[in-house]
Amino acid sequence: MTDMILVTGASGNLGSATLAALWARGAAATGGSRTPKDGMRRLDFDDRSAIDLAGVSTLVLVSTGYAEDDQVIGRQAAVLDAAVRDGVRHVVYTSLIGAGDHLGFALAHRATERFVRACGLPWTILRNGLYAELFGGLLMWTDDGMESAFGDGALAAVTRADLAEAAAVVAADPARHGGRTYDLTGTPITAAHVADRLGVPHRTIGLGEYRRRLLDETPGMLPFQPPMLVSIATGIRHGFLDGTGPDLADILGRPASDPLDTAVAASAATRPQAVG
Repeated sequence: MTDMILVTGASGNLGSATLAALWARGAAATGGSRTPKDGMRRLDFDDRSAIDLAGVSTLVLVSTGYAEDDQVIGRQAAVLDAAVRDGVRHVVYTSLIGAGDHLGFALAHRATERFVRACGLPWTILRNGLYAELFGGLLMWTDDGMESAFGDGALAAVTRADLAEAAAVVAADPARHGGRTYDLTGTPITAAHVADRLGVPHRTIGLGEYRRRLLDETPGMLPFQPPMLVSIATGIRHGFLDGTGPDLADILGRPASDPLDTAVAASAATRPQAVG
């Protein structure tokens, strides 16, 4: 039987990038999504009876996220149950960096890690650092520069492309990485680094003001998102997310990409035309 890799969340940013990285390596891989493109499988984790992983040898389970913990954990438990039922031979789960245990969305990751380790299948857990794209995108533009609640704190940010490539490397040769938990972090960067590169000043705001803006001035914000984003801000601000390590470079076989370039590009993309 041909080894087939299936990447969940293939319509999302990390899932689609992981699938592309697998194809670039010549791997037999497909994607699964609630809204699949041609050739992908339809996977709706809220419809347990319809989850079909038949013929899949390696499952790359990209965290579903973007919901309350009970919903996320339920979805990921459902797909792991299907993996056991359908004969998947290895599970690769994209989790959250170990230093992120205090973050508002950590519990769903840690609960899923428990399920992964207990499901009886060979597994690998990729504890992803926070995206450089996210860091840059969370900086807020003002008339004369930018603001954030990050203070002078640094984030060991990672580019989404590096995380996708790491997932592809592991999924393409899963036996080599069986039973391993990797912390995938990059070079620490600060809001001031981004602002300096863009030639503008950076001003720190308080966490209370940041929370108020999220609640009062951010259309479309879901109820669980403001505390999640504030937890990221306070974690960076107070030095809990600046630790780095060798795992990412070891998996990639090269140094990690410079996250500052990516964070700057993400921040510049949100810059109002009137600024500058």
